[in-house]
Amino acid sequence: MICDAVLVGKKVVLVPYKAEHVEKYHEWMTDPVLRELTASEPLTLEEEYEMQKKWRDDPDKLTFIILAHEHGKHFSSLPMAGDVNLFLKGSPDDEDFEAEAEIMIADFTYRRQGFAHEALQLMLSYVTASPSYFGQSDIGDCDSVPPSPFPIQPTSLVVRISQSNTASISLFEQLGFTTVKVVKVFEEVEMRFLPTRGVSHLMIMLGLERGLLLTS
Repeated sequence: MICDAVLVGKKVVLVPYKAEHVEKYHEWMTDPVLRELTASEPLTLEEEYEMQKKWRDDPDKLTFIILAHEHGKHFSSLPMAGDVNLFLKGSPDDEDFEAEAEIMIADFTYRRQGFAHEALQLMLSYVTASPSYFGQSDIGDCDSVPPSPFPIQPTSLVVRISQSNTASISLFEQLGFTTVKVVKVFEEVEMRFLPTRGVSHLMIMLGLERGLLLTS
């Protein structure tokens, strides 16, 4: 999904996945451990550039590169730390519509520092909030066909995590997700956000103050 929003937090900055990020991303994905964790196939650098275009343009995918926020530096000079994604399945009007979240902190330097927690806070708040929450009168910077589904209902949020990945399970529990299913054949758990008071409750659960949104 084409989205030019830039989301700014205290520790991280989320920016659109652009061609300038591909070489570093490709370097990350040469690591067999990361490929296994993300269920990814090895790609050539050329294939990685093609994949970047696909991720930018597909209306059912939203992806941000996670940058380490070093105050006083321009976004273009911030180091890459990982990525955070949302996969939209079906139409928002469908009863079974869901938005599946994924996150990867690829650079070991930035693990166990709260980067994943804040990156998810920013993205999930962005996609479920009214446009005014981030200080914009219109989230029209996200163009897709069909039209952008934002804001997404919090009850549509889902994650699927390996049963052995206790750190990720704990992370999403902290963000208000609850395990609703254990899929033994795939050795994974399905977790969903189950708010009781709608979008405003999601903001409370995510613990965010009013966010900052920029457009590039």
